[in-house]
Amino acid sequence: MTTHWTPISADNCHTLPGPFFHGTKAQLSVGELISTGFHSHFEAGRALKHVYFSALMEPAIWGAELATALSGIEERGHIYIVEPTGPFEDDPNLTNKRFPGNPTQSYRSTSALRIVGTITDWTPHPPDVLQGMLDSLAELKRRGASVIED
Repeated sequence: MTTHWTPISADNCHTLPGPFFHGTKAQLSVGELISTGFHSHFEAGRALKHVYFSALMEPAIWGAELATALSGIEERGHIYIVEPTGPFEDDPNLTNKRFPGNPTQSYRSTSALRIVGTITDWTPHPPDVLQGMLDSLAELKRRGASVIED
């Protein structure tokens, strides 16, 4: 069965109602903005031009876990319910990379995300699954492959 996929861009992003989620190492409060310009956890010294979010919890969980693990923080990350303050598009780092379309419902924006809620009841991945992801990212880096398409 083929599922029709419509790319999300600044022109049609308003058709997606949310909710949207963002995972991070940062402890923030409702009402705060998550903006661009912070350093990437995936590439040292690189300031991000986009903020990333998803309509699914799973990518946000990965975001929270990878942000803490790649920063050497042994605390649990944070997941926020966010609303984009401007246009957004499919995240090209995931869209059409492993699966056709955007099955992770992941997006990016150059505009800030406003925190409208906090998710505290989420289940982290088992340690071996997280380590597998970290190993995969390390292998990409070893091969010189860019992890983030900005």
